[in-house]
Amino acid sequence: MKNRFALCTFEISTSGRELQLLPDGEFSARDGRPGTGKSWRLDAALAAALVQEASQRRTPYVIDYEHQTLNSEQNGQPAPAAGWFKTLDYRPGLGLFATDVEWTAKAQGMIAAGEYKFISPVFAYDAAGRVVSLHMAALTNYPALDGMAQLAAAKFSPQTKEQKMIKELQKLLGLQDDPTEPEIATATAALQARLDAQHGEIAALKAAPAKADPARFVPVETVETIRQELAVLKAEACQRGIDVLVATALQDGRLLPAMEAWARELGAKDLAALKSYVEQAQPIAALSGTQSGGKAPEQQQRLSAEEQTACRLLNLTEADFLSHKKGA
Repeated sequence: MKNRFALCTFEISTSGRELQLLPDGEFSARDGRPGTGKSWRLDAALAAALVQEASQRRTPYVIDYEHQTLNSEQNGQPAPAAGWFKTLDYRPGLGLFATDVEWTAKAQGMIAAGEYKFISPVFAYDAAGRVVSLHMAALTNYPALDGMAQLAAAKFSPQTKEQKMIKELQKLLGLQDDPTEPEIATATAALQARLDAQHGEIAALKAAPAKADPARFVPVETVETIRQELAVLKAEACQRGIDVLVATALQDGRLLPAMEAWARELGAKDLAALKSYVEQAQPIAALSGTQSGGKAPEQQQRLSAEEQTACRLLNLTEADFLSHKKGA
């Protein structure tokens, strides 16, 4: 799951701008890496991925001195470049080549003088030893440098989106670094089982929703019944209020009999408006009682036309007029 890093040393060819970086097929370092009975491997398919990766880079690969780029963070020394390259080419049976190497004048002089003789590429490889990425190269006079593989891993890992995704998957599955295939299969099966269980619970909830807690929720039917009962009570209270207002106003003359239907209609729409009108209306004394004084019609004394005119002019009721008449 986790890529390793290695430094492999090859003799420098001074012919033109080409430089061999990796051999074809299976190979190992002069110090025995990657281990007894193991080897690194490069083939056409792996090389094609490296060539594609190089073509997408914006900055060229660096060639430094003695892998100082990897050591600079520890020793604090500068890491000058010896050269640069960007284009890679795979040649079956030979390996991976840089085809556009640009050496600095200082590096050219040191190579020509024999001060440096080998090139050491830094590359990443997977658990099977397959080369998966190229990072840089260095001029060196040592076939193998102690501790450089660890420095390279610290410098370049993780670099790709794929590596980050793998790390996240390992965390999700609860796996340590470099898990075995059986460990991956077991963890994946356990995760799938958890997902299946959750899907089953969700399906069960959808099929049979939990009953509402009666201590916290009231059924919709009960709420609707209460609402209707409240509406009836409100209507009855309003009607009683209208009846009382209209009856009182008719009795004391604040409403004329002809106004009763209008008053009831107003009260049904706006009881407060009817109440306000009745409170502001002035009682009409002539309408507040019977003009007969409680006597039967046949017992009443009739006024003449002239007497009725006098009542109107004096603003007197017939009963008052008759009372004054009797006193006179």
